[in-house]
Amino acid sequence: MNSKKLNPRIWMMLLLLCALGSMFPALAQQTKTRTITGLVTDEAKEPLIGASVVVKGTTVGTITDFDGNFVLSVPTGAIALEFSYVGYKSKTITVPATTKVVNVQLSDDAQVLSDVVVIGYGTTRKSDLTGSVSNVSSKEFNAGLISSPEQLINGKVSGVQIMSASGSPTAGSTIRIRGGASLNASNDPLIVLDGVPLETGGISGNSGNFLSLINPSDIESMTILKDASSTAIYGSRASNGVIIITTKKGSNEKIKVSFNTTNSIQTRTKLADMLSRDEFVDVINTYGTSAQKSLLGNENTDWNDQIYQSAFGTDNNLSLSGKIAKDFPVRASLGYYNQKGILKTDKAERFTGSLSVSPSFFDGYLKINLNAKGSVNNNRFAETGAIWAASTFNPTLPVYSGNTNFGGYYETLDNTGAPVNAAVLNPLGRVKQNKSTSKVQRFIGNADIDYKMHFLPELKIHTTLGIDYAEGEGKIYVPAEAMQYYTTAGRNYEYGPQKNTNRLLTAYLNYNKYLEGLKSNIDATVGYDYQYWKSTSPAYAELNTLGETQTSIAASDQRHTLLSYYARLNYTYDSRYMLTATIRRDGTSRFDASTRWGTFPSVALGWRVTEESFLKDNAVLSNLKIRASFGITGQQDGIGNYGHLPVYTIGQDGAQYQFGNEYYYTYRPQSYNKLLKWETTTAYNIGFDFGFLKDRITGSFDYYTRQTKDLIATVPAPAGTTFNKTITTNVGNVDNNGIEFTLNATPIQTKDWTWDISYNMTWQKMKVKNLSLVESSAKTNTLVGPSIDGYQFQVLSEGYEPYMFYVYHQLYDEKTGKPVEGAYADLNKDGQINSSDLYRYNSPAPDYIFGLSTSLRYKKWNLGMSFRANVGNYVYNGMAMNTGAWSTVSYNSYQLNNLNHSFLNTGFKNRQYLSDYYVENASFLKMDNLTLGYNFGRVLNCFNLNASAMVQNVFCITQYKGVDPEVPNGMDVSFYPRPRTFSVSVGLEF
Repeated sequence: MNSKKLNPRIWMMLLLLCALGSMFPALAQQTKTRTITGLVTDEAKEPLIGASVVVKGTTVGTITDFDGNFVLSVPTGAIALEFSYVGYKSKTITVPATTKVVNVQLSDDAQVLSDVVVIGYGTTRKSDLTGSVSNVSSKEFNAGLISSPEQLINGKVSGVQIMSASGSPTAGSTIRIRGGASLNASNDPLIVLDGVPLETGGISGNSGNFLSLINPSDIESMTILKDASSTAIYGSRASNGVIIITTKKGSNEKIKVSFNTTNSIQTRTKLADMLSRDEFVDVINTYGTSAQKSLLGNENTDWNDQIYQSAFGTDNNLSLSGKIAKDFPVRASLGYYNQKGILKTDKAERFTGSLSVSPSFFDGYLKINLNAKGSVNNNRFAETGAIWAASTFNPTLPVYSGNTNFGGYYETLDNTGAPVNAAVLNPLGRVKQNKSTSKVQRFIGNADIDYKMHFLPELKIHTTLGIDYAEGEGKIYVPAEAMQYYTTAGRNYEYGPQKNTNRLLTAYLNYNKYLEGLKSNIDATVGYDYQYWKSTSPAYAELNTLGETQTSIAASDQRHTLLSYYARLNYTYDSRYMLTATIRRDGTSRFDASTRWGTFPSVALGWRVTEESFLKDNAVLSNLKIRASFGITGQQDGIGNYGHLPVYTIGQDGAQYQFGNEYYYTYRPQSYNKLLKWETTTAYNIGFDFGFLKDRITGSFDYYTRQTKDLIATVPAPAGTTFNKTITTNVGNVDNNGIEFTLNATPIQTKDWTWDISYNMTWQKMKVKNLSLVESSAKTNTLVGPSIDGYQFQVLSEGYEPYMFYVYHQLYDEKTGKPVEGAYADLNKDGQINSSDLYRYNSPAPDYIFGLSTSLRYKKWNLGMSFRANVGNYVYNGMAMNTGAWSTVSYNSYQLNNLNHSFLNTGFKNRQYLSDYYVENASFLKMDNLTLGYNFGRVLNCFNLNASAMVQNVFCITQYKGVDPEVPNGMDVSFYPRPRTFSVSVGLEF
């Protein structure tokens, strides 16, 4: 065979190829990757969708699929994988040497979860907030027997003042955020329950405490929006702040059953400072005439003992919470509350039920939240006029007369045996013979549908359908023999049912995406709201026991609608710089078409300073965020629904006009103002949040200023311009500013000991800038507030705080130091004492409001206390004035009345209505709650048990001489005292 020699060039090529071939394994080894798969779950072993899996120190990563699974190509040499998910603690796992499967279980991050707060139309992290927002969770709520939701946060939040109207279990509360923004329109904050804005006001049979129809035990958290940036998303209803109530929902854990019962005894506290029986007899014998002395009896009756009682209360709640199937959490609860009042016959009873279903579908892309809450309230209203009667009724007279007249109760009669006109009635008779009951039913339901687009998961559409329906009716019965209506044969009639309907449609789009390349997070929302309210009441007549009409009440039909469009942008750059911008446009049926629409914008900026390189990882300062905001909000609540329309009211029976032999009903026109428009508040806020020592010490500081213009007020109408004496119009301006400070600290935190302290302080001032229809006209003084015998004691004046007391400056005897009757300072130096010498003397509003809560845990024991203080608030002691002069000892020839102790100090013969002597400093320190609890843990391996003992309204330190330094409107006249409550609570969890 012939063999051919290879060309040298070919040999060279073959050698080169062999050399390169020998290098390929080394190159391949350098770029080789491993495929690792696995499953990421939560503590309940449910898959986490969209969890992040990243090779530590690189940008190589992936996210889990709909079943929580992941597949990741891991470069050779990778050391560890990092697993993370929002709301869960991140976990780092070493890359295994041999196995290709890594399964990871993430646990809840309580700190992250608690960092999430509910805001208008969404949620956000506290760290990303640019506005003034406070959140109170169920763990921080006030303990004890709680009748209404607002009592849960009393004293817990700076800038928020909550005052119960009285000590009655049927009484409501006044809620003020930053003092309110209006004078005549509503100052009540907007309350949003699970996304449904609730209507202000009440309903027949529960007019003073509409919130009490919501079971406090069902509430998970309450978020308070205070500045314009956070509230402007609610536009026309947000001038007075917003309280967002979030109720408890089911969890993705196994079913748990919880039962809690709280049982209590309420006792009376301080009462009006009246003369004792012996003091009264001495005064009558010293100053009285022979006729008056003859009216003294031989009994020793403590009338307060007759009308007050120790009152039992109970609050019981049973709940079931957990999942009934995969991604199908539910929660159901039943509640029963029954509280008697310390005033006999007073009682509030409530049955509640709630159901929350929160399934998710399509691997979490579609989430549905269905909530239904129902309640039935049965009330018995005590005759509170008995409080005045018990204070003033002659203590030397018996309770019972010994005969059957007037139901057997002792009453004052003249020489002929007839009842004395306008006499003080037997206190116990007033309580026992007046039966006023009501039944109120309420249903609040909403359906939330949240769909995350499959083609664009960052975009979701959210829809809420809500309804709030309430129905209230009542009965009043006073027997014919009762002294109260003796001359008209008693009372026996029914009223209602009043029916209130509130319907809501909310729909919004939300886009939320983190742009890693730009270090930016964009959270944008645009939406639409439709809300419709209707309230109807049928006509009824107040009848006596004979069926005869005493008074007729006309039917009522009130309706209004609110349409809204809104948008919000939350932008964050590099976790350091934050921008929030909102705009809302509202249209209301309460105004004419020409003024119907209002636009309410806001903008806020935030700078997280501790994310800067010069402060990051600082060992002392763990958080510092500076905030600033501006916004405009509106107001159209607290006024009539038809004030812009010409409305005619039909005349009543007995007021017809006669033409010949026929009688015709007439229609009378009401005043209206076609130009009525929005009351608007422009607000500025600057503040900062801080944290020290890894947030062992945290807090915030805010300064705000608000200017309200075009105040909606009812003012005297110029003669000949309308058919009424008054008209509702836009008039005047009010300025408001204040400082808020909050401090939270955990001085001790060990295995056995934990000590938490929370403190808040508020300083606020409000000034009326203008009250005239014409701004350049002379300054006005408008008398306002409660009255006694036609006298009003408070005034609205330009340049001053609203509702200041308008009184004379009392003069005193230089030797005795006692006030001189009828002697007042001639303040204008004109040589005479008249209304020109009245001056503005202090205000019911406090200058400073303080709150302090502390909790000390030792192993399984827990001791909690909460305090509140007001400084600079004044109260007019109307009880002392109205019962502290000799002329009040008798208004007729047949009866003696007890006197206030102040008579012994003043010796006044006649009442000094407008003397500043009765305007008293009502600053106070109250201990609201004292709680001692013990957690028994797992008992018999069957259930968890905890128990606690509580005292509410523990003490009050004040210089005020009246019943309570906290009274509505700063006027103390026959106030229903707030009780002291002793409670024992037991909780079980199965």
